[in-house]
Amino acid sequence: MQQKLISLDLDGTTLNSSSQISPKTKNVLQAVSQAGHIVTIVTGRSDKMALNFYDELGLKTPMVNFNGAVGHFPHGQSSDSYEITFHKEIVLDILASKSTLGIQAIAAEGKGLTLTDSTDSSLSPFFPAASRSQDVLNKMNLTKDPSAITMLVDPFKKAEITQQLQQTYDSDVTVSVWGGPAPVLELSPKNINKKVGLKFLSQHFNIPQQNIIAFGDEQNDVEMLKYAGTGVAMKNASSWIQDVANVVTTVDNDHDGLAQYLEQNLLQAE
Repeated sequence: MQQKLISLDLDGTTLNSSSQISPKTKNVLQAVSQAGHIVTIVTGRSDKMALNFYDELGLKTPMVNFNGAVGHFPHGQSSDSYEITFHKEIVLDILASKSTLGIQAIAAEGKGLTLTDSTDSSLSPFFPAASRSQDVLNKMNLTKDPSAITMLVDPFKKAEITQQLQQTYDSDVTVSVWGGPAPVLELSPKNINKKVGLKFLSQHFNIPQQNIIAFGDEQNDVEMLKYAGTGVAMKNASSWIQDVANVVTTVDNDHDGLAQYLEQNLLQAE
């Protein structure tokens, strides 16, 4: 048996539309691990927002967060890790121009870092309210460089804000748009994407590129899908995402597309 490295995007891929791991998907992924393969999470989510899924699957492998900017063992099982950041002054500069730009809320995040300028719990599920003074995004609390900035923006100004941020900070960060209905923009370190995290995982486990199977559904998965020996796009992914993948699942994330693929092409094939 050739050991495979399985790389899982979370939202729209491993998770269903209710942001849950279905019982079937959980059982199949655990069966894949028990068969000797390596199951990992590579997500745009922060470590804090992905940890419950990591623990639910009973993983002991490294996790990659912030679209490749951070790779680490969540519970400190190993010191093998990395963190890529950009200068915190960019956060403060955008924060000062928030109203002018049309930004409704800003969060600065990194490994062990979560600061937001929102104290309104009803504003958006993507921006939990800062309940303590030390969680508020400001110059005093932002003591380290972040790995990501997430912004909830005016939906009618999203394209305009994206263009302005790209023009202003192009040499330092990459500006990307979240999929789905939420008007969310994300800034990440320049030229950093999920492919960086996948390389870290493959080197850690000494798994050759051709033995990597990566699953994804959104724009931030493209580099990862292209790099993997087998890039698997979900049935619910947009057509151009499916075009860059080697394979497309026969059903979507609400019908266990990921689990079905692994059952048919990995578990039953052994």
